[in-house]
Order: sequence, then C-alpha cells, then structure tokens
Amino acid sequence: MNGAMSSITTVVLAAFVAYGGAWYFGVLEGNFALLLFLATVVTGIYWLAERFYFLPQRLQAVATLETNAANRRAELSRLGINQVDDHTDAAKTRLIMQPWWLDWTAGLFPVILVVFLLRSFLFEPFKIPSGSMIPTLLINDLILVNKFHYGIRLPVINTKVWNNQEPERGDVMVFRYPPKPSLDYIKRVVGIPGDEVAYLNKHLTINGKPVPKTPLPDFFDEDSMRYSKQFEEVLGGKKHRLLNDDERPSFVPGASDFQFKQNCRYSSEGVVCKVPEGHYFMMGDNRDNSLDSRYWGFVPEKNIVGKAFFVWMNFGNLKRIGPFN
Repeated sequence: MNGAMSSITTVVLAAFVAYGGAWYFGVLEGNFALLLFLATVVTGIYWLAERFYFLPQRLQAVATLETNAANRRAELSRLGINQVDDHTDAAKTRLIMQPWWLDWTAGLFPVILVVFLLRSFLFEPFKIPSGSMIPTLLINDLILVNKFHYGIRLPVINTKVWNNQEPERGDVMVFRYPPKPSLDYIKRVVGIPGDEVAYLNKHLTINGKPVPKTPLPDFFDEDSMRYSKQFEEVLGGKKHRLLNDDERPSFVPGASDFQFKQNCRYSSEGVVCKVPEGHYFMMGDNRDNSLDSRYWGFVPEKNIVGKAFFVWMNFGNLKRIGPFN
C-alpha cells in the first residue's frame, strides 16, 4: 500500500509543480483560485484518508506490537529471563510516523484550507502592477480586497450566493477585466446602473451634474520624474485625488468594440455613456493614463471581485501602509 500511495502522490505533486512551472514560464495561463481549490480538495482527501484509515491502521499496528512485546516479556520472565533487549519504543515511533506522502498532503491540509477560506470569502491580497490609479495607489503597493463587502461568491466560478452591499460611486473596486476575465483589474466606480456618465474636456459629469473638482499642488511621480496636475474630486460623497496630463488630448483614441457600445457617444471632447442595468462604469484616478471603461466598456456585476481598502505593504515606501479612499 505504501509503495502504491507513494507513487500516486508523486504523480499528483508533479502535476501541481508542472502546472505552476508552465504558468510561471508563460506556457499556459494560470488560475490561482482554481489551483488553490484543487490543492484544498486533494489534501482534504488525503487528510480524511489519514484520519479514518491510515492512522487507525498505524495505531492498530502499534497496539499489536505492544501486545506481542508484553507477551514476549511475560514468557521470558516465566523462563527466569528478566534482562531483555527491548526495542519496542523505537519500533513504535517508526510505526506511528506519517510517511512522506501523507506529511506533504494531509499534513498541509489545515494550512491550505485556512488560506483558501480567507482568500475566497474574506480578504484577498493584490499587487498594483501599473500607474492607472496614481495618486491613490502606486505601482508595487500591496493591497487587501474585501471579498464579502459586495456579497459572498463561490470561488473559481465567482457566482454570488449571498447579497451584501451594492457598489457605490467612489468605491475602489477589483474586478475581472471584461475582455479577458482571467485578469484582475482595479479602478474606481464612477457610474452605477442607470447613470449617464460624461467625461468631456477632462471634466466628469454624472446625470447632468458636474462632479466637484478642486485644484491641489502638482503631484511629482518619482518613477516618471514628472509633475502632473492634481485635483481633489468628491464622488459619491467620498473625497479622492486624481491626476490630469495637459499633454494628453480629451478624446478617447482606439476604443474597442464592446457590449452596449451603442450606449456611448464619442467625440473630440471625450465620451458620454449611459450605464446599462447590472453594469458599472470604471475609471482610473490617473485619468489620462488609464485603460478603463472609456476604452473597453462596462463591467458586469458577475465580474466583481471585491472592494479594495487597505495598503498592507510597499517595500519601497513603508509610509504607504494604511487605508485609502
């Protein structure tokens, strides 16, 4: 049995390593949620087998060993032999010890299960890869996303099973990128279902009402070594900062075809869109350096991942740690 299980486990672990390696080297497009789910299921099966089959067998073998050793000592004592070499304790240790294939599967199950539950239903960490959310979020910020704020969703398939709060204007939200749902994007919610969002000449209007925008001192981007005009905007009652680049035009170049594109009107001044039901209009805070809903369309409710709310680390700037709006 041990030989067969050792071989099976070797194949299973090799499959996980091969998947991870192919993902790392770009041979295939990985899915960490699926990988974590499969790891939880596989190690869970081993844990159950250990708990209800393999461990009872080892305990039974230890009990048999102790009985045989006691009988042997009793027989030798009857024959007047009291000094007996006894290696029972060492043999018991070898019998009760988990083989490597259980140590690397059933032994890891509790840790993997906790990570799976935390990541799937409570909080998920993300790393900011681009500057589209500057100045709110900087490149290499490590953030936490609240997975239950907008409701509980089943892992992997992302189907909502319990409603909580609805996304609001001004929320910073992580979602599955509509043109390629295997990618996660982060932007700010600008328009909710039914809104008419207008971004003309770099001024935002929601349902005909201009969104308040107050000038702030210029922002210096240490990565690009450039200054950008900075403003404070009040969206959905939430204050946040944004950047504008005077060298970028107001019109939206290269907008792709997307579902409900007929809801949008493009001009040399920018774009006006009517947000369809069950969808959201997203924009980056770095307004002239953000590939967002102006280019690829609306985010459907089914693509929502969670609400971003906290920078837990930036190794280049520890002052970044803390909550954000």
